[in-house]
Amino acid sequence: MAKPASTKSNLETIEPLGKRVLIRKDADKKRTKGGIELPDSVEIPTITGRVVTVSTQVEHDEDFPIRRYDKVLFNPKNAIPVDFEADNQLFVVPIEDLVAVFRKEG
Repeated sequence: MAKPASTKSNLETIEPLGKRVLIRKDADKKRTKGGIELPDSVEIPTITGRVVTVSTQVEHDEDFPIRRYDKVLFNPKNAIPVDFEADNQLFVVPIEDLVAVFRKEG
C-alpha cells in the first residue's frame, strides 16, 4: 500500500535568537550616482538591506522599533552570513549593529 502524500510542508525557516535580526542585504551597486558604469571587478559596498524576520526578544523590546520589511542601514562587522539560498544574501545581525531605519513620513 502506498503512503498518502503528506500535506505538511518541509520548508526550512530561519529564526534569529537573542537580540538579532535576519537581513537580506541589498545588491551591491554597479553604477555611481553620476551614472558611471563600474567594471565587474569593482563594486560600491552596500550595507543596507530589508529585515526578513526579527527574534522574539527584539519583537517585544520597545527600545528597538524594528519590524519585518523595514529597510535598515547596518554595520557588517559582526553580521553572520547565512548560506540558505544561493541567490539571496542573508545575514544574522545583532540588533546593536543596526545603525538606522529608513522611514517614510506619512
